Amino acid sequence: MTRSGLASTFRPLDALEPAALHRRLAEWNHRRLNPALPHDDWERELRADAEMRLLEGAAMERAREAAQPWLADMPTEPADFVGWFEALQGRGPGENDPLFPWLAETATLEDMRWFLLQEVAGEAGFDDLVAMAQVKMPIRPKLELARNYWDEMGRGREGGMHGPMLDRLAQALDLRPAIERTVWPSLALGNTLVAFSTTRRYAYHALGALGAVELTAPWRAAHVAEGLKRLGIGAERKYFALHATLDVEHSKAWNEEILRPLAAERPDCLRALAEGAVMRLQAGAKCFEAYRATLWGPDAALRRAS
Repeated sequence: MTRSGLASTFRPLDALEPAALHRRLAEWNHRRLNPALPHDDWERELRADAEMRLLEGAAMERAREAAQPWLADMPTEPADFVGWFEALQGRGPGENDPLFPWLAETATLEDMRWFLLQEVAGEAGFDDLVAMAQVKMPIRPKLELARNYWDEMGRGREGGMHGPMLDRLAQALDLRPAIERTVWPSLALGNTLVAFSTTRRYAYHALGALGAVELTAPWRAAHVAEGLKRLGIGAERKYFALHATLDVEHSKAWNEEILRPLAAERPDCLRALAEGAVMRLQAGAKCFEAYRATLWGPDAALRRAS
């Protein structure tokens, strides 16, 4: 796309602050992804959906542009590409953020509750994202996506489902997520993952982004689990304790069964895979920065006292 084309693409965003944009997208995603029934207002709803898809697309294209500096050294050989992808762990955007050791060692219960409230509000549902991302994928990646989904679903046991585990933690800590009380970068992170998994032109971005989640989540999850344990949270911390270990194996399988065969058979999708991973990590980095601004900023003591 030419620079003039990009300027035209971004024009719908210029009238909206990021917070307003991502609140609109989050509200739209909540409506459109919930099961519904036929209704008389469907034509108006579809017209509104078209406007929101344009806003979503413009936001994703701007984020794609921001990711480009991270792709300057991206290799195109399959083995080298997987190595480059794996090296995002520890060196990619948002990696080793000091927020997480602080959560493990220092945060109060109210600090942890605020952090988790943001995380729960921005959670897009990894199981649903994987289910949507696997549509029409080649056999080998599709099978690994199915195995990953089955783990997310507790291998058929309600008590082992990952989503409800997080819900139980939210209930135990009396967290009541709401879009209007969520910092916009957390909403943007969820909106990015939903855009990838629901829009087929970003299908390979979705695989890169979800793979980046599996790659980088264990370090963060381990710190959150440690902090919850220190604060006296018992069985309800299982969601984070589980992801501190299980995602290590998930990441290995994702890289071998999804990224490597795609790199070999569809080299034209490598840049999309890489962009998706970097965009996901950049979105996470903005979250951590926003969290630190609240938890460590000048108003932190006032918030704790209220």
